[in-house]
Amino acid sequence: MWPTRLSRKQEQGRQGEETALAYLRRHGLVLIEANFRCKLGEIDLILRDGDTLVFVEVRQRAAGAQVGAAASIGPAKIRRIVRAAMCYLQRFARMPPCRIDVVAIDGNHVEWLRNAIEV
Repeated sequence: MWPTRLSRKQEQGRQGEETALAYLRRHGLVLIEANFRCKLGEIDLILRDGDTLVFVEVRQRAAGAQVGAAASIGPAKIRRIVRAAMCYLQRFARMPPCRIDVVAIDGNHVEWLRNAIEV
């Protein structure tokens, strides 16, 4: 068995997701699942905010980057997030209220954009 090592980029992504999760938990959200993957895409975090199911895309950029974390989400990424969310929702007999949020981390600044991606 090969030892599992994360690349620098993967490690930074994991740290960003942990930062986002801690931030959202402080605001009362409850983790349902992390790193949901299907053939159509991936969702970084799935949480519950009261009765609402929240799909979260986490984006992280270094302080002073030319393109901010939130602005780095392009149309193709949005399509993959929406398709993965729809795939996840197939497990429910009746679709729960849900939304897609973004947690943008620019340097040490965390910004939570609720309902950032509308379906």
